[in-house]
Amino acid sequence: MVISTILNFIYPPPPSLFTTAMSAMSAASLANAGLSEARGVHLQYSKFTLTPNKKVPSRTGMLVLYSPAFLAGLASFFFFPDEGLRFLILRSAVSLHFFKRILEVLCVHKFSGGMGVDSMVVISLSYFLSTVTLIYSQHLSQGLPEPPVNLLYPGVALFLVGIAGNLYHHILLSRLRQEGDREYKIPKGGLFGRVICPHYLFEVIEFVGISFISQTVYSCSWTLGIFFYFLGRSYATRRWYTSKFEDFPEDVKSLLPFIF
Repeated sequence: MVISTILNFIYPPPPSLFTTAMSAMSAASLANAGLSEARGVHLQYSKFTLTPNKKVPSRTGMLVLYSPAFLAGLASFFFFPDEGLRFLILRSAVSLHFFKRILEVLCVHKFSGGMGVDSMVVISLSYFLSTVTLIYSQHLSQGLPEPPVNLLYPGVALFLVGIAGNLYHHILLSRLRQEGDREYKIPKGGLFGRVICPHYLFEVIEFVGISFISQTVYSCSWTLGIFFYFLGRSYATRRWYTSKFEDFPEDVKSLLPFIF
């Protein structure tokens, strides 16, 4: 009963050991990373950067994070041409997501300190493999029966809301500090009065939109893993702010307004 209900919303899983394994690994590894963040074991970037043995400037590190995945999105237009509207929209959304992140690194974010090389390599490889698997899974769905419930256009709407909300809150964060200013402040404006990580919340919405556009098993497992990772990361972020600021508002949650 449950499986038949789920199959109303996704393509039948293709007979591919690679995508099956990646679906399980993506959800499990991202959820485990989120649990590690909540426990205080952080990937070395942003405010949680310590003093790793090897590090690169934050701007350089962030560009390395996103560029391979962006190039994989662009390459998919060459390797898999003319595979229908859904595939076109999916590849465009994924490529736009990482292109926006690169533009934010170049034009929006303010940086101080560095990024651990180990974290840079792990995150960059994760983004790249996830993007490749997402696109390949969609390619394998060609010729399979369409899901009875078409979520393509609701997915496009969620993706646009998510990418716009994420950009808006990144701009608000960038305005907190001047270039070279290392002092952290409590973010204000937008949904920062409800959650300390609205940029993560909108990124989750963005990836829910991508999973609706795709409607494959892998896209859903990837989005679920991302959600659990951001739960842990936002919890750790809120705990960091409460430790640094005695006047941090108690009613400001981590990721989900009024809930968590």
